[in-house]
This record gives sequence, C-alpha cells and structure tokens, in this order.
Amino acid sequence: MTEMLRPPIILIGNYRSGTGITQKLIGLHPNIVTWYEPRTLWLYADPGRRHDEFDETDASEGVVRYIRSRFLGYQKQHGNRRIMEKTPGNILRVPYVRAIFPEATLLHITRNPFSYISSMELKWQRTKTLRGIRRSLADTPITQLPYYLGQFAEDMFRKKLLRTKYVSIYGPRYRGIEKDLKTLSKLRVIARQWAIGNRRAREALAALGQGRVLSIRYEDLVASPQAHFRQIYDHCGLQYDAYMLRTAEGMVDSGRQEKWLRLNRQQIKAVMPEIQGEMDFYGYEIPESLR
Repeated sequence: MTEMLRPPIILIGNYRSGTGITQKLIGLHPNIVTWYEPRTLWLYADPGRRHDEFDETDASEGVVRYIRSRFLGYQKQHGNRRIMEKTPGNILRVPYVRAIFPEATLLHITRNPFSYISSMELKWQRTKTLRGIRRSLADTPITQLPYYLGQFAEDMFRKKLLRTKYVSIYGPRYRGIEKDLKTLSKLRVIARQWAIGNRRAREALAALGQGRVLSIRYEDLVASPQAHFRQIYDHCGLQYDAYMLRTAEGMVDSGRQEKWLRLNRQQIKAVMPEIQGEMDFYGYEIPESLR
C-alpha cells in the first residue's frame, strides 16, 4: 500500500507565517492536491499529550502505517495527485514528520515576529466557528473525538459564559506552555511560541543536510513572488509556465506587512528578550521607530 504513495510536499512553518499563501501557490499545479492542516491526524501517536513536541520515537510502526495509509487514501480520492500538506503544529515535530515520510520534499517558511505576535494575539481571542470545528474533526479517528470535543467545549464555555478575553490555548503548544500561561503575560507566551517553534524547526531541518530543505522568509516571498515561485517549484520538481507565474504574482498581497503597528512600544519592549536571538539568526531587525 505505502509503495503507491507519491512523495508528499510538506511545508514546515509557524502559525500566521505565510503557510496558507505558500500552499495556494503550490496548489496552482494541476498535479498537486493540497490538504489543509489535518492537525488531529498528526497527533495520532498520542492525542492526549499536553504539548505538540513529537519526535522519531513517537513514530511507531503502527503510527507510521496509519498516517501513511491516510495520506494514500487522500491521494486516491483526489485523482492520485501528489499531496501538498501544511500543519503549523509540525514546526515542533520535524523529526517525527521525517520518520513517517523520509521521502517527503520539505519546505520551510518563517515570518518576522512582530507580525506573528500581533496576528496571534487576535487569534487567541477567537473561538472556532462551527465550520472550523467540522474541518478540524473531519480527519479525526472516531475513537479520538473526545480529546478534541472537550477542548472545543472548554473554549466555548470560557468565551461565551465566562466572557474571558482569550481561549485557553492557541497555536504551537511547546513543552511547558501551560506553566508559562500562569506566570507570563499573553504576549510573552506568544513571543515564546514564535521563538521556540522557529528554533526547533531550523535546528531539526539543518540536521538533514544542505539542499534537503528550501527555507524562505515570508517577507521575501511577497517582495518577489515570481522568483520565489520558481525556487519553490524547482525544489519540488514541478514544471511551471508563464501563466502560472503571472497567477502567482496576482495572488500575493504585499500590503499587509504593517498590521503589527497596532502593538505599542512598551509591548514590543516586553517581548524582545524572547525573540531577539531568533530575530538575529533570520536577519530581522527592530524597526527604526522602536529603537
């Protein structure tokens, strides 16, 4: 069964970091089918775990067989096209993903922390819609439904009845996040999500060797979409034409880079200890207005 599975394209990237537009760009190819965040499928090894950090030891024979069979099933349902998948939580479990799909083509995208923090702080304030819940549960084994229905119910209770500002947890659950939520501000936790996720992903991906992973910055992608479209397609072994290049350029919106300016100087200053190291690595600078 697994021998029939075509090598998937797996995008590693944090929440709110351009994974959506990157997936859409790759999905322009007629031989590609995109799979939007089958989050619960990746948690099959341990759905009750309180964090998202999985490694190769979690990829047991049964886990590998099950997840690969689900990918194969999705592939067959969509004309035997090659799957392009992105689940942001995988930023904390690259070794686990690689153990399940050693043949996969890997991409990696990152975005500046200020845009991430601003966008995620808004996401922490929203409960899932019914459409979002249905989409999340669509890929969930029936026996594991109680793990996720309980979380949805808790968030609805907190937001609708208790009128709390934030849901209990959103985004990548790094090890220790629940303890941090009791002692740190929400923005500090969100900043730590960005820093820990990016660091763990880049270290795990670097260990695979040069040329195995294509890493891009969201800001560079929107600045020159055609050039990065070519890079991405070449890395994935996909053919493209002039029409696809023009379509890709029209899909990218470069006017959404400054929404993080709603954060004030004091908020930025408070999170800098969490993000400075990773900012330096990725070449992100503190804006002049905040220095």
